[in-house]
Amino acid sequence: MSTTADVIVIGGGVHGASIAFHLARRGTKVIVMERAFVGAGATGRSSGLVRMHYDTEADARLAWESFRYFQNWNEMVGGTCGFTRTGFIQLVKTQHVETLKRNTAMHQRIGIPTFLIGQDDLKRLVPHMAVDDVEVAAYEPESGYAMPSDAANALMNAAREKGTRLVQNCSVTGVLLAGGKIAGVQTTQGEFSAPFVVNAAGAWADRINRMVGLDLPYGTWKHDVMMMWRPKEAGVSHPAVIDFPNLMYFRPEGGLTLVGLEDANPQNEDPDGDADHVSEGFVERAVDRICRRMPIMEKGGLHSTHSGYDGITPDQHAIIGTAGPEGFYLDCGHSGTGFKIAPATGLCMSELILDGAARTVDISVFSPKRFAEGKLIKGNYENIWQ
Repeated sequence: MSTTADVIVIGGGVHGASIAFHLARRGTKVIVMERAFVGAGATGRSSGLVRMHYDTEADARLAWESFRYFQNWNEMVGGTCGFTRTGFIQLVKTQHVETLKRNTAMHQRIGIPTFLIGQDDLKRLVPHMAVDDVEVAAYEPESGYAMPSDAANALMNAAREKGTRLVQNCSVTGVLLAGGKIAGVQTTQGEFSAPFVVNAAGAWADRINRMVGLDLPYGTWKHDVMMMWRPKEAGVSHPAVIDFPNLMYFRPEGGLTLVGLEDANPQNEDPDGDADHVSEGFVERAVDRICRRMPIMEKGGLHSTHSGYDGITPDQHAIIGTAGPEGFYLDCGHSGTGFKIAPATGLCMSELILDGAARTVDISVFSPKRFAEGKLIKGNYENIWQ
């Protein structure tokens, strides 16, 4: 098989698959290098929330553009992504209500279907939710969750149908240069040639960056997740929720409720570390918090746990753009929130590579140069988790 392409994408997660899909649609010859299998990294461990409530306009626009794909997956991509509409609720502390209102107004200006609701509406939507500490919440009735591995595989399958080559169980060991420009990659399966390389390697992206002499501030973030059996009295489903007051998010999945916490997540561990076991004390903390918000869950039970690694940046926003030698592109550092924006990010990356600039959404704010220039991204909810 050919070892020469127009673009080599490093990483077979949902972002690598999306980039390959959008490039292949435009007739670009792509090779995707994946160290294990499609979705083996952060994608396969993602909680899969599909919502537009971000605190920066660029992220919100990427999420809104991506939402078209999740809603119309079979027509726009093919296959299935498992999107399930549950509605989405954003909870904040009373002192952050004005920030919530401004953020929601920004979403409405973009065109996102969202609005503010009070305690009475919350109780109607989620009868078993404790809401005494909530004055106002944001509600997205069309949002929900999807299956990240299904989405990544569907994107990759569609890309392969258009000529993309997927090389699995293949680790990149070096990036090849010729005259200071990208020439390809060295791997455990030999050399592959292309004038463009995209680093979409997630938690392993810093290793790739260093192969081309890039020293960007980049770490890893381990995120623990718990699945609980939901008691019958709690109903067949409930909305997805981000709960700032309890440093938590949760969503349904069949008769289960998935719970993740936003504090005490280990950082800068080896991404090849133990992703099969959660940190000590996580389950106890997660159970306490979900029962605090949903007291009915005291009648539930633990189903399972898992963990995973993603790349993280100092401002907890992605790195998207060019840096290093000519022909080197980055789409990494999504800091745990990259799944829901992957379809549009891949589209923007294809535009950046083939046209010189992204047209669908202005992604310049995510430039790798922002760290050296001291232009870290500041969202409306900066420090709201604290």
